[in-house]
Amino acid sequence: MKRFALAIICGALATSALAAPKDCEELRKEIEVGLQAKAIPSYTLEIITAEEAKKHDTAMIVGSCENGTKRIIYQRNDD
Repeated sequence: MKRFALAIICGALATSALAAPKDCEELRKEIEVGLQAKAIPSYTLEIITAEEAKKHDTAMIVGSCENGTKRIIYQRNDD
């Protein structure tokens, strides 16, 4: 039983190690497609560092990329 549990844990660790981090620009485009599908008229998506994201009070974090070192923030533009 211990060997089986160890095999499961090792398999999970190997899978996560092989998973490539998401490219920020690719993720931003995916989010943008979703926003356009919801017919949101005017917005800004910006890729910033995780440290900068902590300073933004008015922006909503909608994505994380490059192993969590960067964030994608969303701000709705008022017309």
